[in-house]
Amino acid sequence: MFLELEHLTMKFGGLVAVDDISFSVNKGEIHGLIGPNGSGKTTIFNMLSGYYKPTSGKIVFEGKNITGLPAHKVTQAGFARTFQNLRLFKSMTVLENVMVSMGHLAKTQLLNVMFNPIAAQKENDLFTEKAMKLLDLLDIRQYAHNLAVSLPYGTQRRVEIARALATEPKILLLDEPAAGLNEVETNELAEILTTIRQSGITIFLVEHDMKLVMGSCHEITVIDYGKKIAEGDCDCVRSDPRVIEAYLGKEEDL
Repeated sequence: MFLELEHLTMKFGGLVAVDDISFSVNKGEIHGLIGPNGSGKTTIFNMLSGYYKPTSGKIVFEGKNITGLPAHKVTQAGFARTFQNLRLFKSMTVLENVMVSMGHLAKTQLLNVMFNPIAAQKENDLFTEKAMKLLDLLDIRQYAHNLAVSLPYGTQRRVEIARALATEPKILLLDEPAAGLNEVETNELAEILTTIRQSGITIFLVEHDMKLVMGSCHEITVIDYGKKIAEGDCDCVRSDPRVIEAYLGKEEDL
């Protein structure tokens, strides 16, 4: 399997945020993780990306146990992530925001920059070319030299995705990428997700926009109160009474 979560549990004192959850994400697919607010979705992302160490359970990626690795090691393993709240560098252009994520790929050391500036410039030119290709992919090349924070919110979302892709990930974790987007921008995002997947990158997506989830995801996992309550394709999840109850409440509560 590509990515496996095995009996993951995360406790904060007496609070169980994620309770014995197991599921897998297949390579080359878009996998959705949905559930009501406070159900544990972001906590799962934080464990996957190295921000939280699980209380118990195991994370296996491409056959290797990566449970509890620090964030930079998780990135090196092939993970990239965006966040619910934008985290762009305010004083940098769009191009600079993307290129800064390529730092771990650099082979030129400080001394080489001083004594072999030609090699350093070649590497910089290579990174610039790679960054511009990502801006093309996200259709934001025209904003390359604009300050990222000066752009409309939807465009900033694309910059953040491009910056995550700049780390050359095998799997991209997207935490509510449609948050704050209008309908047109959300439809464009769906097309972008398909393009990214077709480029060979697996996508694991947390999202509240059900139209985007149902239209883009191959598999969906549903959690509520930290527990997995359903799993399967869109039709299976959409008709599951446990999912309907989690989102709409029991009939007597309506």
